[in-house]
Amino acid sequence: MAVKENLKKLHYNSPVVLTYAVICVAMLVLNYITLGWLNNNLLACYGHPSLINPLTYVRAVLHVTGHAGWDHLFNNMILLLLVGPAVEERYGSPNLVIMIVCNAIITAVVNGIFFSTGLIGASGVVFMMIILSAFTNMQKGKIPITLILVSLMYLGRELSNAI
Repeated sequence: MAVKENLKKLHYNSPVVLTYAVICVAMLVLNYITLGWLNNNLLACYGHPSLINPLTYVRAVLHVTGHAGWDHLFNNMILLLLVGPAVEERYGSPNLVIMIVCNAIITAVVNGIFFSTGLIGASGVVFMMIILSAFTNMQKGKIPITLILVSLMYLGRELSNAI
């Protein structure tokens, strides 16, 4: 009886962020089930893609749902679940979906033009949410030092991981 009452208290407080996290976990599980086929053929966005291949456009959006492994996923999800709900509350669920899709497409295009690496994971989305989170609490005309520090630390880690 107490378990039922406690379950009723649970609130799906951030539908876009929570659903996105569930999709990312599901994609990683499916990637393991398919022995890496999903990441290699459908999710990873490769540099200098063929514009006549329809999968190029699918990958441009879906690469933000795939991850290289559990550590990669957990690192992204911890930050996503930490800053995402405040961003979703501030900007609204429909706007957040649009921002995630736009972020995915823009990072895919930049990767396709300037890099020849495989792009996969929610890192770009997480970084976007970190920046948006800082802006939600920003006073007019002032730049929070925490924004600069978190941005530098996050970018530094991402660059060192890429190298």
